[in-house]
Amino acid sequence: MNLRRLPGQTFSWAMKVSTEGNAAWTDQLVQFLREQPDVSAVRINPESHQVSVATLGRIDATEFAQKLSATIAAVEAGLAAKSTAKTPVGFSLKQEGSSLVVGRDSCVTAEKMWLWREMAWPEIKAEPSPEDQEWRTLSVLAAICGTAGLAGLISGHVAPGLPWLPKVFYAIGLVSGGWDAAIDSGENLKKRQIDIHFLMLAVAIGAVFINAWGEAVLLLFLFSASGAMEKYALDRTQREVSSLLKSAPKRALLLLPDGTEKEIAVEALQLKQRVRVKPGEAFPADGVVMAGRSASDESALTGEATPVEKGVGDQVFSGTINIWGALDYDVERLPAESTLQKIIRLIQTAQKLKAPSERFTDKFGTGYTYAVIGGSTAMFLLWWLGFQLPAFTNTPETRSAFYRAMTLMVVASPCALVLSIPSAILAAIAWGAKHGVLFRGGAAIEKLADVNIVAMDKTGTLTTGELAVVGYESFPPGRETEVMELAYALEAKSEHPLARAIVRDAKARGVKAIELADFKNIIGQGVRGSYGGAQAMLGRRELLEAGPLAAWAEKLPPAPAELAEVWVVGSGFLGRVLLRDQIRAESKGVLAELKRMGIRTVMLTGDRRQAAESVALELGLDEVRAHLTPELKVAAIQELRNSSPGRKVAMIGDGVNDAPCLAAADVSVAMGARGSDAALEQAEVILMHDRIENFLAAERLSRRAKAIIRQNLTISLGVVVVMVIATAVGTVPLAVGVAAHEGSTLVVCLNSLRLLFGKNAA
Repeated sequence: MNLRRLPGQTFSWAMKVSTEGNAAWTDQLVQFLREQPDVSAVRINPESHQVSVATLGRIDATEFAQKLSATIAAVEAGLAAKSTAKTPVGFSLKQEGSSLVVGRDSCVTAEKMWLWREMAWPEIKAEPSPEDQEWRTLSVLAAICGTAGLAGLISGHVAPGLPWLPKVFYAIGLVSGGWDAAIDSGENLKKRQIDIHFLMLAVAIGAVFINAWGEAVLLLFLFSASGAMEKYALDRTQREVSSLLKSAPKRALLLLPDGTEKEIAVEALQLKQRVRVKPGEAFPADGVVMAGRSASDESALTGEATPVEKGVGDQVFSGTINIWGALDYDVERLPAESTLQKIIRLIQTAQKLKAPSERFTDKFGTGYTYAVIGGSTAMFLLWWLGFQLPAFTNTPETRSAFYRAMTLMVVASPCALVLSIPSAILAAIAWGAKHGVLFRGGAAIEKLADVNIVAMDKTGTLTTGELAVVGYESFPPGRETEVMELAYALEAKSEHPLARAIVRDAKARGVKAIELADFKNIIGQGVRGSYGGAQAMLGRRELLEAGPLAAWAEKLPPAPAELAEVWVVGSGFLGRVLLRDQIRAESKGVLAELKRMGIRTVMLTGDRRQAAESVALELGLDEVRAHLTPELKVAAIQELRNSSPGRKVAMIGDGVNDAPCLAAADVSVAMGARGSDAALEQAEVILMHDRIENFLAAERLSRRAKAIIRQNLTISLGVVVVMVIATAVGTVPLAVGVAAHEGSTLVVCLNSLRLLFGKNAA
């Protein structure tokens, strides 16, 4: 197939990954030009990922696409490696702004006749992650080891006249099975350290020394297989977390002052710059919409399945997807400080922070390795010199002292013990991150399982923090419709939470929109305007008490304790709108479930006591402490903790005023990744979906993780104790010891993976 020369035509191809990045990138372009005589020049812009070619005739599409893809891959690799840019005789290199042009030497007149064709920068297929590659490599090595061992066993029976043949197969198995352990042991020995890998190699070599080739291969096969399983578990954990981070955008469409668009790297964005996001694209940074209407898919960030409508004044978040309309918005946070990046850092930090029990096993494991070597050496001497067993010679009736020492070294090795806690912690962190619960390290998981008191803020935690209209009143009665219309008109242009609630309710009721004149904002009190030649006002009760209606305002009935009010003054009438902070629909069920789990619930709020008690009565809280300042909240947390021995208090909050008591609690929980920075900085657990029911998922997950850790420790220590005693007082075949040791390691890994695949929120 041939292509016609159509300037501006765009093509897209999948790119092959080139490994030729070591060569000068200009050499790649020159070679491409030599092979394509109808192409005069290539222009590339690595920053904006744009590529153009100047053609002089028809070209073969298939061959052209393949060679261009491989060439651009090599060019990009060469630029990344900062290789030297040199051009051979007959070709030239020019700089045009941020673009580079490599072409044939020609006169200026010829260059003016070039027809430039814009091409799409091909996409590079991502390479497998190192963790993914590692477990796959270990699996292949384990498979080779197992196959070679099985071949050695079979050949020993099939060809008894060839005693060397089984050893050849066994040797292949030893090399493949011990390859990874040898590399790790070599690195550690350079640091004058030894670990479990060294123990396994020592046992395998010792088994060969006493002519137990089959047992040596079995040991290394199971050891490498369990190592592959461990790496797979860690890789699966990383994949669960990484699926949250795929939405991080790389490019942004910047709007210039003259109205033109320019594509730049996300890292180059600055505060207050205006960015345009088209349908289907990800928002490159957090910001506020300045023009356009659309909806955003925020499921990757908050877990909200329903698209969230976006208009002027609404916030948008990095990594979320614009669904149907183009939006222009101003950058309010640099990409590195965005909500998405904040979540990424929290996850990465959590994976590095170790739980107290995990730190204990780390210290215990190192010392224990030396103890195993010392104990096995001592037992070798005891069996040899004390019990007069043969040192190295095995007989059908008696196992040698060295054989027994090797078996003891295997069964006492702490592989399963060292993996028992971190495997469960990492799996729990991954499951939580995938389902909207971020743990700031393993300590938070362990501590949350021990909590028996949960203190929580009211606004934004038990309630949505969004007001909703519950009714309208007029004085004199009968003019409620006019109250609604006037309130809607006065609040239509405001972004205050009260205004949003009134406008939302008016639209839902289909209230008639009326036009006001002389609209004016009264700072700190309300708004006013002119309608039908008369003044109209909307604001707090204090607005009435300070004006000509003061005497009448004193006689007006107070709002119910659980409600907020806003007053409307019209021509010949007075009215008010009653609003209430919406209780989260899930709060009552969550509190009931916590009570069933034996956890006491306490509300700590700065709100009025009547309002707080009304919410507490409806939800079934055990205790209410209202009208608290941040300092009094801290004192309340300390009092709850000290009320009886063994009390562990978790605090759930979302605002800046909650940060001090979050820091004072045994476990701090922040509502939503959009919560205040102060609250997020103090929180050990973050409920990304901004849903109180996710606290139940976190609580259940932590309890299940702690139970699995106990199971893992019981399995690992139990196998070690039983097998050490059996080896010390009797004769345990090395193969049985190997199977018990490596089997317990596999069981521990699989048991921990139950956290990753289990329904912990159920």
